[in-house]
Amino acid sequence: MDKPRLRKHYDETVRPRLAEVFGFDNPNEIPRIDKIVLNAGLGEGKDNPKLIESAVNELARISGQRPVVTRARKSISNFGLRQGMPIGAMVTLRDARMYEFLDRFISAAVPRIRDFRGFSSRAFDGRGNYTVGIKEQMVFPEVDYDEIVKIHGFNITIVTSTERDDEALVLLREMGMPFRGETPVVV
Repeated sequence: MDKPRLRKHYDETVRPRLAEVFGFDNPNEIPRIDKIVLNAGLGEGKDNPKLIESAVNELARISGQRPVVTRARKSISNFGLRQGMPIGAMVTLRDARMYEFLDRFISAAVPRIRDFRGFSSRAFDGRGNYTVGIKEQMVFPEVDYDEIVKIHGFNITIVTSTERDDEALVLLREMGMPFRGETPVVV
């Protein structure tokens, strides 16, 4: 099987650029993307099992991998929530699927986001991981508009191998992630 396009770009362009910018001597020090986690939390899912099923199918279509249904860890009476009730769906992508998803996200889904001006470069968690929230699942071309039960969003968390936000920012910028106030890099 051929390497994904974004993986080739990382190996040929991004790794040497990161080594040059940060002065890494050891090739294992160079930051990389470890995994991407897609998480859709659906509080209304406890009342509507069809909504959870729909979210699972949409995430499967978007990611190319079957998601796991997330369940409530504890009961919260104010929300009418009992332990073990389904409240969302999540999927973790690694290796080739991760690079293919990131490529489709940057090149196909991001241009379809309404009034998009770039992602915030301040959404890092202090440990080199970046999370972005998508308001509508319809920005992905894989989602069939006629099969949508309810419009919902989800979070995309990009987990990197570095502990530093500045290194992760340069990594994602070089991979083509469009940050606010910058011209996007075409891969």
